[in-house]
Amino acid sequence: MSILTASNLAKSFGPDDIFSSVSLSIPQGARIAIVGPNGIGKTTLLRILVGLEEPTAGSVHRARGLSIGYLQQEAVLTAEHSLWMECLTVFEDLRQKEIELAQMEAAMGDPDHTQDALTRYGALQEAFEFQGGYTYETRIRQVLTGLGFTSNDHHRPLNQLSGGQRTRAYLARLLLSRPDLLVLDEPTNHLDMAAVEWLESYLLTWEGAALLVSHDRYFLDRVAQRIWEMDIAGWETYRGNYSAYLHQRQERWQLRQQIYETERQRLEKELDYVKRHIAGQRTAQAKGKLRRLSRQVEAIESLGIEAMQGKSWLEISSQADISTNIMNVAEVERHIHALKSPQKKPPNLSINLKTSQRSGNIILSAREVTIGYPGNPLFSSDDLELRRLECAAVIGPNGAGKTTLLKTILGQQPPLAGEVNLGASLEIGYFAQAHEDLDPLRTLVEEIESVAPSMLLADIRHYLARFLFTGEDVFRQVSTLSGGERGRLALAKLSLMDANLLLLDEPTNHLDIPSQEILQEVLAEFGGTILLVSHDRYLIDALATQIWDISPERKTMRVFKGTYSEYHAQLQAEQLDRASPLPKSGKTRVNSKKVPPKKGESRRKYRLQEIETKIAQLEDQLAALTLQLENPPADSQLVEELGEDYVQIQNEINALLAEWEQLHE
Repeated sequence: MSILTASNLAKSFGPDDIFSSVSLSIPQGARIAIVGPNGIGKTTLLRILVGLEEPTAGSVHRARGLSIGYLQQEAVLTAEHSLWMECLTVFEDLRQKEIELAQMEAAMGDPDHTQDALTRYGALQEAFEFQGGYTYETRIRQVLTGLGFTSNDHHRPLNQLSGGQRTRAYLARLLLSRPDLLVLDEPTNHLDMAAVEWLESYLLTWEGAALLVSHDRYFLDRVAQRIWEMDIAGWETYRGNYSAYLHQRQERWQLRQQIYETERQRLEKELDYVKRHIAGQRTAQAKGKLRRLSRQVEAIESLGIEAMQGKSWLEISSQADISTNIMNVAEVERHIHALKSPQKKPPNLSINLKTSQRSGNIILSAREVTIGYPGNPLFSSDDLELRRLECAAVIGPNGAGKTTLLKTILGQQPPLAGEVNLGASLEIGYFAQAHEDLDPLRTLVEEIESVAPSMLLADIRHYLARFLFTGEDVFRQVSTLSGGERGRLALAKLSLMDANLLLLDEPTNHLDIPSQEILQEVLAEFGGTILLVSHDRYLIDALATQIWDISPERKTMRVFKGTYSEYHAQLQAEQLDRASPLPKSGKTRVNSKKVPPKKGESRRKYRLQEIETKIAQLEDQLAALTLQLENPPADSQLVEELGEDYVQIQNEINALLAEWEQLHE
């Protein structure tokens, strides 16, 4: 059953068409991702679907009563209350029921209304429990912790949070509200790797539908069940996750090319027959073929070769714009030669990273090294060794010291302890995350001249066109460029350095997915060594032979020899080993040895002793659960079970305390 459908949507701004002929359907429970180059209209489409913008043409139908939660790229929360209070607004109805239950408990003390109050109390309590009244605070803690907030952040006013933190707070509120349809525009932008992995696990168990726009390919691989592709040629649907989309897209491209080549060969063969017989004995047949060729070529130009496949000429002629004038032989030949390949590949970066010389076998080594600043050590590392043609990926949360490590390797920042040694015959190319090597007052041409002073202007313009800078754009100042344009310019400069060691700090930031794919292919073929700092797990998994993982809590950097997938599997295995032995059934049993009553001790005193023992054990388990919920595992099902255990243990403690008080009385 579809909860939202759209038919023939189009959007224009003045004379510029953003997209057209977009039809779609979102089934209940679907997880769909929209991909496409920057500026193609993905965000505009989302805003139309949720009702914030109107389409130029077409219509959107939403199911009756459909609740939609929409996360914009830069969500804004303007309230002055705390982060915790913002999350509580989701549960206003439950909190009101909680107040009513407390009032009813007081009313039950009146003997004249006890039975009536009990009946109403039971019904309200059942509804309260069914809607999550005993677990909503635990859910808030789980979601906030999962999205990277600490307990100290819970009571900070929203207006004291950074823009990224406010976006995460808005996302937390959306997840807690459980809408029928989640619409998330770049939800991973302000999340570190741990928070993204938590969000993936959360969405995997999401009962509603989700529509996503993201440049995070690994995230799409984990979460998406269907891919919608927007590009300059139109709109296409693919089944499966991101990797399945890549495979299917390649198959479609190959099929279209095969159809195009077969049809063009047929047209040329027909034309050859006409040219040979137009003035001979088979003139009538040749003229008949020429008329058909003329109409067919016009139909192809109008509809496209692919759209004509499997259709009768009656269907084609009713849809195509075909003139009554018949082209001559020369015109038909010219039109056939002008037919373009149907490949729907958008213009992409053309990067070529080459090395000028071979480096030594040992690229980098470090022993007993500590990275940081005087008075502020960031982390100590395992011994490091990076060999020629390897790729080491440095991962860790923001602020852990990843960029500081690169600056230490470059010699810009000395280590606090130990030593870092670089190998022989190295030519280092450095891609800075903030693009500090770009002069904001220079033009693009001047930036290229700074690394290639002998290159002629015409060659520079041709070279910049490979990085999608064309026309007068090459004379723009760097200060006017967007983040993605600065990234492309920095890559253009890097490609001219002939480096054999690349130090790359977040190279895919601000790049759209097509550009990320091109960069990944180029780096995979690079004939040198790579040290990569990135949150792009898809890129890391494709390239890395070592993982260097920085933990700010332990102030250490762990070295793992292997791919990211292998490292992730290792972490999950270690997490399972550390998992709590608490039962997963939701029913908590306390395994305690009963203390036998002393000789002459009354039954009441023995029961009091038994209750106190049980309460102590339950409180220990509650403390252990609290620690786990403050740092929840990635598995959302396990988090939910931990929350249920927490509530059940708390209820058991309350019941035992009530019994203890009665026995004392």
